[in-house]
Amino acid sequence: METIFGNLQGLKSSQLKQLQRLYHQRIPGDRITTPDFSQRLAAISTEVNQPVCAYINRRGQVIRVGVGTPRQTQIPPLELPRYGAERLSGIRCIATHLKPEPPNESALTAMALQRLDALVILNITGMGFTRRGGGATGYVKEAYLAHLTPQESRTLITSPAALKVEESQIQSPSWNISPPLGLDDLAEQDLVDLVENLEAEFQREFIAQEVDADHDRVLIVGVMTSEITPLQFQDTLVELARLVDTAGGDVLQTIQQKRSRVHPQTVVGEGKVQEIALTAQTLGVNLVVFNRDLSPSQVRNLEMQIGIRVVDRTEVILDIFAQRAQSRAGKLQVELAQLEYMQPRLAGRGRTMSRLGGGIGTRGPGETKLETERRAIGQRISRLQKEVNQLQAHRSRLRQRRQHREVPSVALVGYTNAGKSTLLNALTNAEVYTADQLFATLDPTTRRLVIPYGETNEHQEILITDTVGFIHELPASLMDAFRATLEEVTEADALLHLVDLSHPAWLRHIRSVREILAQMPITPGPALVIFNKIDQADSETLALAREEFPLAVFISASQRLGLETLRQRLAQLIEYAVDYG
Repeated sequence: METIFGNLQGLKSSQLKQLQRLYHQRIPGDRITTPDFSQRLAAISTEVNQPVCAYINRRGQVIRVGVGTPRQTQIPPLELPRYGAERLSGIRCIATHLKPEPPNESALTAMALQRLDALVILNITGMGFTRRGGGATGYVKEAYLAHLTPQESRTLITSPAALKVEESQIQSPSWNISPPLGLDDLAEQDLVDLVENLEAEFQREFIAQEVDADHDRVLIVGVMTSEITPLQFQDTLVELARLVDTAGGDVLQTIQQKRSRVHPQTVVGEGKVQEIALTAQTLGVNLVVFNRDLSPSQVRNLEMQIGIRVVDRTEVILDIFAQRAQSRAGKLQVELAQLEYMQPRLAGRGRTMSRLGGGIGTRGPGETKLETERRAIGQRISRLQKEVNQLQAHRSRLRQRRQHREVPSVALVGYTNAGKSTLLNALTNAEVYTADQLFATLDPTTRRLVIPYGETNEHQEILITDTVGFIHELPASLMDAFRATLEEVTEADALLHLVDLSHPAWLRHIRSVREILAQMPITPGPALVIFNKIDQADSETLALAREEFPLAVFISASQRLGLETLRQRLAQLIEYAVDYG
């Protein structure tokens, strides 16, 4: 039996049967609708005293009947048979309306979200009327035909400028609405001609955008709750835009919502979900990124309603780590973190997790693909965990050898993109990869450095290690997977805490790094705060930093400013750490 969607409360069984009989109707393939079908739909709507919508495919078959408005009965994006910025969905909607007015914005938005071939609104009289000259009874007063139209320019807005675009500047979808039509005039409209012309224009527009297949077109969604200040919220959005850029995506737009608490099913409210879906449609977005961690059910609900892939901040960071890892150890740890993140989210992967018939290698003939993958991932995590433990033991032996030779060690720590690798290169003439990107370096690099020591300024050799950059709310899976790397921090005799003074949120970065260090199983050694990029900081910021951190060192690693002072202070730090550590 066919399914009727929408508000069915109070409907009689005879009325439900009338609605079900609509599925047996067939419309000619080149017609949008027929007078007979329109009148039948209007008669049912009049009897139930509610709007009714019929969704028809290009073969003229009724595939969905709903009681309610186009907005209330719309097809979820993932259930649409066709989908894409360069084409329409292959479905049209014939909807009744109880008031004599043109299509409202809610109905037109539903059309845009589903990329319908066309939307027909039938304004009904509320009761049957006899046509002039006698004859059949009619229910339709007038009809409107609406369809999408291509937009000449969907401009690419890249971060961080995307964060400053006002809501009033967000492009609205374009549509065309006919004047009031009679049913005979409506029936003469050629659907094939309309759709072919529209899709040809959409195709030209799509090609004109010159979408780079290697780059995701990203919509960022930020949700601000009472937990953080507006300034901190804006900082997190700027950082997320940089993360997306580092991962290889192009940020087209940012949507924000302020809520007392996140919605348990969709994080943002229902209206905002519709706005996200419509903006994604309008801009040709293929990825939505949220500024907070999402549960598996939230991802599933959002993807069903928006129709494109949805990820959270953690997944973006994991993707960057996967791209940046070079050594076997780094790749090992990244894979472990990704699997630990993926394991609880398998249940939301839809049809790819459908039931299998069983076979060799599964626990039984009734095992699902979901269970098979979950078990395989669990086994892989177990193996990787053993390898990470072995790696941890190996690095521990290397550190013991260095300590046995009594060579002091220093670890460079700091927020991501603070300039740690640049400083290591400047001090040791190393050739560590550097870039103005977040997490440019993942694998720890250790180099020898000669510094003056003691009152006689004798030369002493130390080891300095560049570590992975920290970030606010570092994902727990990364903390676990990178514990072997982060142990370079806990085992070092002293720390150099590098801070990017040119960053607006430098104070917050200091707190974030200290919070992560406080979570280490072993208390790290003494730390020397070093403010980097002083050549890019203003005088007020410099004065504030000198006042707040009077013992800090101020340098510019890229310009090699203040490095001699740093070497002298580093010698004092090592002497203190070795004598009193």
